[in-house]
Amino acid sequence: MGTVDETIAEVPSPSREALRHVIDIARRLAPDAEDGMSYGMPALKVAGKPFVAVVAAAKHLSVYPFSSAAIDTVRADLADYSLSRGTVRFSAEHPLPDDVVERLLRARLAEIGA
Repeated sequence: MGTVDETIAEVPSPSREALRHVIDIARRLAPDAEDGMSYGMPALKVAGKPFVAVVAAAKHLSVYPFSSAAIDTVRADLADYSLSRGTVRFSAEHPLPDDVVERLLRARLAEIGA
């Protein structure tokens, strides 16, 4: 088990499953992604560059695609979510739609050049 999996395993249900789902999508899109650290967070990396991290905070869950430009590609579909420059916040009760997660992560992969 890698760093990302170990971190997610420590998160209580149902948040754990919501974070796991995002990582499962990421691993399907980038099967060669490797576990690592970026900005102090356990993250998946592609070609040595940070690809995505997921984090459980006290009041929300977050996806970090390490790119505000990638977030901009799906911003119109995230009106019901809290966004910042490099973060999309959601909850287990209000998860991100799969198609939005896929487009967000594909945009990040395109930036990385993978």
